[in-house]
Amino acid sequence: MTARRQKKIRDTRYSHYLSPRWWPTWALVGLIWLAAQLPIGWQWRLGRAVGEIAYHLIPRRRHITETNIRLCFPELSAEQQQALVRKSFHSNGIGIMEIGLAWFRHPESFRAITRVHGLEHVETALARGQGILLLGGHYSTLDLGGSLVSLFIDADVMQRDHNNPLMNAVMTRARERRYGVALGAKDLRGLLKRLKQNRIVWYATDQDYGRKGIVFAPFFDVPAGTITATSRIAERSGCTVLPFSHFRRDGEVGYDIYFYPPLANFPSGDDLADATLANLTIEREIRRFPDQYLWMHRRFKTRPSPDDPDLYRETT
Repeated sequence: MTARRQKKIRDTRYSHYLSPRWWPTWALVGLIWLAAQLPIGWQWRLGRAVGEIAYHLIPRRRHITETNIRLCFPELSAEQQQALVRKSFHSNGIGIMEIGLAWFRHPESFRAITRVHGLEHVETALARGQGILLLGGHYSTLDLGGSLVSLFIDADVMQRDHNNPLMNAVMTRARERRYGVALGAKDLRGLLKRLKQNRIVWYATDQDYGRKGIVFAPFFDVPAGTITATSRIAERSGCTVLPFSHFRRDGEVGYDIYFYPPLANFPSGDDLADATLANLTIEREIRRFPDQYLWMHRRFKTRPSPDDPDLYRETT
């Protein structure tokens, strides 16, 4: 992305989005706002319906999800794998509905149904005075979970900007009402600056970012391109790398946020060992609620050798 394009994407002034070309996006934002006013139980029911529709109407994403679950859960029968695929679509449908809750509802609205676990690990790490890198994952509760985290800690976030500048403005402004700063995904200088100020920064490593700056570490026993930037950041800043996760509860409407002890001996000086530890940490959390993960992403797109077959190629 060019610097000019990046600057345009990061423009969060609503006054710059008043021309007719932005009206369809404004209409979509309005629909998201309206949906966010519904009770949380309705949100979950509608989200499951959205997920069921997507399961049938987006075969490409269904194929990617089926491939990921087949690779990551070989111990399940074909019927169990397909049931998990479908349930994953339902969970991510709820996640779509929760975007509006995260953007337009104050997290205090959900304090009564939110529980936090392990907050003492954050407090201990902050006392070191070198900042915290919160090692998260792309769970389907991504947006609302992040908003709920702000009930308990003061943090910043790293985000991949939306391609639509107006949607990005709405998203960024919403997140900065809950977090301190929403840093661009490539803003390493800004990240290091915030850590130096003993800030907490939400950070995720569990997607395929291409072949640059990676090692191939096991993720559910499948070699996955994993960025080494986490080790570089921890090495340069001296920050604590602290795992956390957030999930919907089974059987009742509510959310749980988990903070864990910091990664031990991290960075170790061995990029592969560090990446393996990070992946296993995220994998452990995914296994708690496997349907609540973003399996629609091509996590294994980059292969150890360019000559390796594409795992997501559809056969006829």
